[in-house]
Amino acid sequence: MTLAPVARHTPYALSHLDVLESESVHVMREVVAELERPVLLFSGGKDSIVMLRLAEKAFWPAPVPFPLMHVDTGHNFPEVIDYRDRRVAELGARLVVASVQESIDTGRVRERAGQSRNPLQTVTLLDGIAAGKYDAVFGGARRDEEKARAKERVFSFRDEFGQWDPKNQRPELWSLYNGRHNPGEHIRVFPLSNWTELDIWQYIARESLEVPSIYYAHRREVFERDGMLLAVSPYVTLRPAETAFETTVRYRTVGDASCTGAVESHAADVHEVIAEVAATRITERGATRADDKVSDAAMEDRKREGYF
Repeated sequence: MTLAPVARHTPYALSHLDVLESESVHVMREVVAELERPVLLFSGGKDSIVMLRLAEKAFWPAPVPFPLMHVDTGHNFPEVIDYRDRRVAELGARLVVASVQESIDTGRVRERAGQSRNPLQTVTLLDGIAAGKYDAVFGGARRDEEKARAKERVFSFRDEFGQWDPKNQRPELWSLYNGRHNPGEHIRVFPLSNWTELDIWQYIARESLEVPSIYYAHRREVFERDGMLLAVSPYVTLRPAETAFETTVRYRTVGDASCTGAVESHAADVHEVIAEVAATRITERGATRADDKVSDAAMEDRKREGYF
């Protein structure tokens, strides 16, 4: 008797991006299954762009089942706001804008002349969460960005004051997430926790995602302050010893224009950015965010108060 030949099967394997995508989609579905009123923080930055694409995939063909929120300092790069509005309209999503300017106008926070509005976002964010009665807030933070963010769980518990205690977080063995909370408390959820900056850009390339143009090399008038290149804008006043000049730069992260620095670069497309990011040894926040340079614990102090 002749035995039939054994069929040869191609080994089934997922790429690292497929694994990350699957994990993030699982996290988003868990949140919608466990909690009542989620919201996704969407600034128009690269991490929130990827997070929004993951939300689309998690619930397709149904629409994304939660609103988007932008905590708006009012000191934005216009290219990013233009992208934000265009992307939201394309998706047909509901955008909630929590305005720092409104918080200033109503006396909730006080603006200090010559200083960034970035620290003021905490009160505005917590007020926005309370107003929407959101019990889960998706954020695009990654563990490779900054050492305080490396302490976060995927499901990060916040107390009734919106505060974070890194010693009071729950175990997440076997990817089991605990969203239990009392009224007034909420959960910050970080689906991109296990992604790196390089993963983000590789995913953007794979998915052919549009990003704001300032992520790619362009000519811009800048000046140097504390080792960073800040854009000349209505939101920043040059000091007597500072001189503006034009050069070719791009942004590794986007945020408040008064504290977000550019890097000199000729990376004009996504593949050139990937090559550049693969070679760098400094995180984007460490290289381009002035608000993280206030002290070694600047980010952790803000997060304890309720920051992203």
